[in-house]
Amino acid sequence: MDQQSAQKFVDEVWTDSIVPELVEYIKIPAKSPHFDPDWEKNRYIEEAVQQIFAWCKKQNVKDMACEIVRLPGRTPLIFMDIPGDNDDTILMYGHLDKQPEMTGWADGLGPWIPVIKDDKLYGRGGADDGYAAYASLTALMALQEQGLPRARCVVIIEACEESGSFDLPYYIDHLRDRIGTPSLVVCLDSGAGNYDQLWLTVSLRGMAAGTLSADVLKEGVHSGYASGVVPSSFRVLRQLISRLEDEKTGKVLPDFLHAEIPEQRMRQNQRMADALGDEVFSAYPFCDGVQPQADSNLERLLNRTWRPALSVTGSEGMPSLEAAGNVLRPHTALKLSMRLPPTVDGESATEMMKATLEADPPNNARVSFEADHAASGWNAPDIAPWLDASLEKASQAAFGQGVMYMGEGGTIPFMAMLGEFFPRAQFMITGVLGPNSNAHGPNEFIHIPFARKLTTCVSQVIADHYHRKAGQE
Repeated sequence: MDQQSAQKFVDEVWTDSIVPELVEYIKIPAKSPHFDPDWEKNRYIEEAVQQIFAWCKKQNVKDMACEIVRLPGRTPLIFMDIPGDNDDTILMYGHLDKQPEMTGWADGLGPWIPVIKDDKLYGRGGADDGYAAYASLTALMALQEQGLPRARCVVIIEACEESGSFDLPYYIDHLRDRIGTPSLVVCLDSGAGNYDQLWLTVSLRGMAAGTLSADVLKEGVHSGYASGVVPSSFRVLRQLISRLEDEKTGKVLPDFLHAEIPEQRMRQNQRMADALGDEVFSAYPFCDGVQPQADSNLERLLNRTWRPALSVTGSEGMPSLEAAGNVLRPHTALKLSMRLPPTVDGESATEMMKATLEADPPNNARVSFEADHAASGWNAPDIAPWLDASLEKASQAAFGQGVMYMGEGGTIPFMAMLGEFFPRAQFMITGVLGPNSNAHGPNEFIHIPFARKLTTCVSQVIADHYHRKAGQE
């Protein structure tokens, strides 16, 4: 592949077509079904599907079949089948559903307000990962422009990822014969340690999430009358959460939530710590004076990628501060999000968390843990020599620096599914979620120059995949 010509083509498509499309896409509040139970009635997901489908359909991709696949009661899926020059198959994946609004956006910014500033496009979903469909086809068109051969490509864009991809297995079963058996999977829903080189994700954490509730009264009672006699529902939850986490250090306590860290992943995290230095933590918007957890950057990376970690992401039963009277509340509920090591089974961990939290409740309070999101993580197979060489070549050509391998702290449920379905496949899991891009939070952005270079790197890997030699699998 002529990298300079490919980059020129990719840059033009991004500037003239993709960025304007993403501006319109960001305006659509296409929240994932978990956050918009009336998604079918509200039709925002449908609007996003139609926009992306229309763009894909009109692209000059030779012999492409492009359709919206629908199963009753499930979010739609965009399916593209592009014939290639041999019988091999590459599967390319992304999603178009979005996380909810979140508070704290800077002045002039907002989840559905696209703003371009300093080569960054702000707004919900552009980086996570509405750009994926556009970038996938552009990578293929760059090869077509040069007349280069490649394998058949299947592109899947789902609309349920931010809810745990609970619709996706049904589509995979429905489309299994049409997908075939890919030897390479390209996923553009991951992150980057910086914007200066190509980053390949080699592990993803899983998730065990749900709502922990404690009820102590049938109705609220004056706190002066009840406190000291009636147990606090909040204190009950504090005690239960202490079964999972050391509140002083944040260390997760139960052994069933931990896994052994492979030696190769230890080395890769050490290399990442050496390369990034204090950027490992300085990229976060800490309040003045707040110190990061752990004593070294290596330990911080391991905490983020291979160790369990608990977050409380929501609450119920607590009035706002201005509405809080002197009442001992009857009920408190907290939304718990437990990130799991890549090799821990999500379903099993969730069941054991439930048993741990509900056993022998303090003061015999009415306690329940209702799970709503269980997902297993993913640990990549060994990188094939051809793919390692291709990634290095692509990164050097696009950025002038070599590829880096990293673990991610988030979850992409589809990767665990694909790892089971296609155990012999190689994986290029990458993305544009670099420092401060803040997916799921306020001020999310996509770094446009980085996204353009990443697209060209995908082209290079697809070209090299066609020319890999026997024995390099």
